[in-house]
Amino acid sequence: MQLQETKMTGLGTVKWEDEDSDFDLDGAGSTDFADMLDGATGGANIREGTIVKGRVVRLTDDQVIVDIGHKSEGEVPLSEFYGPEGLKVKVGDEVEVYLDTFEDNEGELVLSRERAEMLRAWDRISDAYDKDETVEGVIMARVKGGLSVDIGVKAFLPGSQVDLRPVRNLDKLIGNKLAFKIIKFNKKRGNIVLSRRILLERDREKLRATTLENLQEGAILRGIVKNITDYGAFIDLGGIDGLLHITDMSWGRINHPSQLFEVGQEVEVKVLSYDEQRQRVSLGFKQLQSDPWLAAGEKYPVNMRTKGKVVSLTDYGAFVELENGIEGLIHVSEMSWSKRVRHPSKIVQVGEDVEVVVLALDLENRRISLGMKQIEPNPWEIVKEKYQVGDIIRGKIRNITDFGIFVGIEDGIDGLIHISDISWTERIRHPGDLFKKGDEVDAKVLQIDTEGEKFSLGIKQLSADPFVKAAQEFRPGTKGRGKVTKVTDFGAFVEIVAGVEGMIHVSELADEQVAKPGDIAKEGEELDFVVLASDADERKFSLSRKAFLRNLQGDALRDYIGTVAEPKTGFADAFAKAQAARKDVPGDENK
Repeated sequence: MQLQETKMTGLGTVKWEDEDSDFDLDGAGSTDFADMLDGATGGANIREGTIVKGRVVRLTDDQVIVDIGHKSEGEVPLSEFYGPEGLKVKVGDEVEVYLDTFEDNEGELVLSRERAEMLRAWDRISDAYDKDETVEGVIMARVKGGLSVDIGVKAFLPGSQVDLRPVRNLDKLIGNKLAFKIIKFNKKRGNIVLSRRILLERDREKLRATTLENLQEGAILRGIVKNITDYGAFIDLGGIDGLLHITDMSWGRINHPSQLFEVGQEVEVKVLSYDEQRQRVSLGFKQLQSDPWLAAGEKYPVNMRTKGKVVSLTDYGAFVELENGIEGLIHVSEMSWSKRVRHPSKIVQVGEDVEVVVLALDLENRRISLGMKQIEPNPWEIVKEKYQVGDIIRGKIRNITDFGIFVGIEDGIDGLIHISDISWTERIRHPGDLFKKGDEVDAKVLQIDTEGEKFSLGIKQLSADPFVKAAQEFRPGTKGRGKVTKVTDFGAFVEIVAGVEGMIHVSELADEQVAKPGDIAKEGEELDFVVLASDADERKFSLSRKAFLRNLQGDALRDYIGTVAEPKTGFADAFAKAQAARKDVPGDENK
């Protein structure tokens, strides 16, 4: 087994192996160390290998001259009398020294102050060991298996006896003066093993007994943060540990216990519960302060303007801390009057201070609804005051979709021109076929809905409705001629005037029964007709070729119209079916 060695002045080599091995002090000549201790004496019985008393007679630059009552004086190195405060000896002082030999090669006494102090230290250590007393010492260095401690002589402190828990960094203890218990003492071999853990365990048991006397639910105690985890902190209350869960640390939001506490910190906590059988203690820190939600109703009434800090973002909004422990939610719909906010990060960032308005309070569920857009005037109210239905405006196209185009009205507010409101007569497959972004267009205001935040515009409304003019020109009984635009199984569509169509039902194509309308009416050809009826609401004309062919006049024509007009012959249903068959483009439902 390998041994680690450390030199000791006057005693030769110190050797130790591990925690359970002997700590050896060898090399003190052939003199038995126990005999050396037992031989320490004073007075007139002066002999070699003993401690004797003498008086300092003078000091030189490097020696202290001591008279021990012998025929000659002895010299002790001046360095042996130095301490932390400097030189600790003067002429006339009585001192104890160790008499090594009466005469050296030069015939002088060989004395040692250090050996004398060391032997006296051994006496004190032996006495402390016999009486089970503690000793104080300074940790000098880290050695194999533990630490070297100076208690007057060198002693060994195993790593397992340093503290109640394993100490990862023993070097930080070097230089500390601490109290120890001697757990192994071999006077003959100069072996001393110390323990600090035993003393700490004793103190812990005393503290534990005191703590248990005061440990009850609701008690307020002081403790030391012993360990920190992701879910909380363990607090040493004095002989017993309690858990301070992260949810009981603050009324506010914290991401990790290390934001509030650090190991070794002294804290005051409240006992929330104590399971005596399982020795488990639950602690609270926030419970030492009043619950901020108790006064939230008075501090944050609805419609109040206040400020807060953004602490968290979600897909649906931002959480704002109004004060420690009270947070409110700004929903994305409450962030802007005009912008369509897809994610709150487009408007606010974590850590940003924002001004908000309290929209709603739910004290029972601890919820506050907040708004940002309410800080500014509602632009829709401004728009409502500025524009009226029927006004003609001019704006730039900001966006084009399948169902219409969006025109800028005010900052952040667009008006929609639906595809059905672009033209009275033109069948439009996509608005992009006629317009592009950036184009300026004129439009008429059709509707302003501030609650629904809708602004409807129309381009076709800038001109007269051709159907109205056609209805006035082609009243029931009027004869006309038009081009066939479409043929279906139940009739044919005929253009009365540009952009306005009427329908000739299959039963009105000829006197005889018609099996296939395409045999009589062909797209692109012109047909003669008589107007049977018109419907302004449905924007349709019912026509008859058969009445025209009969060349009816006056009362005869009116009687005929009366017998075939809607709804008797089902022209309305047929017309609706025909129109449905033609809905091949978005927004064409009003054609």
